[in-house]
Amino acid sequence: MNRRRLLPSLGRAGMRPAERNLAQDGQIPPVPPGRGSSLVDAGVYERGRRVSTPGSLPETFRQLREREGRVAWIGLYRPAEEELDELAREFDLHELAVEDAVHAHQRPKLERYGDTLFVVLRAARYVDEREEVEFGELHLFIGSDFVITVRHAESPDLSVVRRRMEDDPELLALGTEAVLYAVLDEVVDGYAPVLRGLENDIDEIEDQVFDGDPAVSRRIYELSREVQDFQRAVVPLAGMLGRLTAGFDKYRVDLELQRRLRDVADHVTSVAERIDNYRIQLREILTVNATLVGQRQNEEMRSLTEASYAQSEEVKKISSWAAILFAPSLIGGIYGMNFANMPGTDHVWGFWLAMGLMIGLSIGLYAAFKRRGWL
Repeated sequence: MNRRRLLPSLGRAGMRPAERNLAQDGQIPPVPPGRGSSLVDAGVYERGRRVSTPGSLPETFRQLREREGRVAWIGLYRPAEEELDELAREFDLHELAVEDAVHAHQRPKLERYGDTLFVVLRAARYVDEREEVEFGELHLFIGSDFVITVRHAESPDLSVVRRRMEDDPELLALGTEAVLYAVLDEVVDGYAPVLRGLENDIDEIEDQVFDGDPAVSRRIYELSREVQDFQRAVVPLAGMLGRLTAGFDKYRVDLELQRRLRDVADHVTSVAERIDNYRIQLREILTVNATLVGQRQNEEMRSLTEASYAQSEEVKKISSWAAILFAPSLIGGIYGMNFANMPGTDHVWGFWLAMGLMIGLSIGLYAAFKRRGWL
């Protein structure tokens, strides 16, 4: 079988069973659910229109080979290794690409294996309830007459892409390059709600920082991690699209597809720039928060110091008066013991001597404490 030359590109994978796509005329039934199969949707297309909806992989292979010029679009959800091996034997897929598709957890990339292109993408979705970003991994095998999409998460849903392409048979008739464009465009468009969600979170964090919320530091850290993950999902797309545009002439890409892919590349650049701005903004917010926390700690320390100083002054006053009162009490206590032989008790001047000592000591202590600033 002759294979057309292929444009290197990007893609996404999978659809939910409840959202299986019908053909454009609405008369072709959805794929029946197979027992133990990860097949979500399979369509065979001719001149941009769906002509068949096989219910299994062998049936898809058979109908694809019935006529020259047909294209198969196969959607899988978390396929087993045996299913991918079956596809690999039919479409001559490289074993390394198949292994990556089975185990997932791959970085976004674009690899060419002979006439087949293997693409990994990470779609993103903002979850309002949890105020966090979820990522879904997508794998694409692209050949001249087949597109295999492999999805490893509940999102994204490619039924929208399939309906969009089937509603535009002229675009779909351009071949697998058109499917690559549509999938990539849908993934990149899905980044816009994520950007809005992150921007809203950053605005909330700024309010928390200046309100003195003690939990804001943790939220800044968690959001920074999400922004970094988002950046790792988006930034590689720029290089991948660069490789695509560089191959326009070599692979004789349709001019309309060239314009559309350049538009997607512009969107990717815009998204990457905004993500980088968010990263810088969060770093600045973290610095401001650390400064404000330090100021609040300094104010608390100053308040504690002032309270300690005031308490110390009160202790000085109390201690001073206690010492002043202690002197006459000491003298009075000694002479109040009523011993038989007490110096001065048998003289008239003894009383005045004791009183003089008590008054003199009290005045002396008062003057000493006053001079030290304790009173």
